[in-house]
Amino acid sequence: MTLLKKIAAVAAALLPVAAFAATIGSVDYATQYDYREFFNAADGKPFRVVLAGTPFPGATVDSAAGPLLAQMQAAKPQPRLTFTYDVPSERPRPDYRLVLVFDAAGDFGAPSVCAGATPRLRTGTPSRVNVFAVYCRNDQALSQATAWTAATGPDDPRLGELFRELFPVLFSDAMGLRPQTGGNMR
Repeated sequence: MTLLKKIAAVAAALLPVAAFAATIGSVDYATQYDYREFFNAADGKPFRVVLAGTPFPGATVDSAAGPLLAQMQAAKPQPRLTFTYDVPSERPRPDYRLVLVFDAAGDFGAPSVCAGATPRLRTGTPSRVNVFAVYCRNDQALSQATAWTAATGPDDPRLGELFRELFPVLFSDAMGLRPQTGGNMR
């Protein structure tokens, strides 16, 4: 095979991946963030998701909620968790949850999200999903990230790819993020 044909074959193989790629940005972790805490809180348990705003202009959150939940579950992070919108009758302490704010205003931050403030939103762009994702413990933001992709509806596979790329960042198990114990603590 000639060099030109090899380059064309590689480019053709990568094209579908590039077409579905989401963009992840503005990632931040609290000093208290610990992946092991997330894993223990989520493994084998329901993990609550709170939606704010709407991913698609002109659609209601309720009309997108079911398909979004299916997309999130298919892209779920490592623990054996089940995403749910169900709010327990008595809030657990600590209250771990994922909050997804669609088309959040640039000045609406993670502390406000976890505190349950009414989100400030901007006008959405048709065929583009913008999400501000925050992992909360009680009123504290443990990690946050923004993500966006082109998508036309809640069943669009590009939305599933956004979650597949977002979750490993939001719930990172990177060694550099693990708290240091400092050895023997006498």
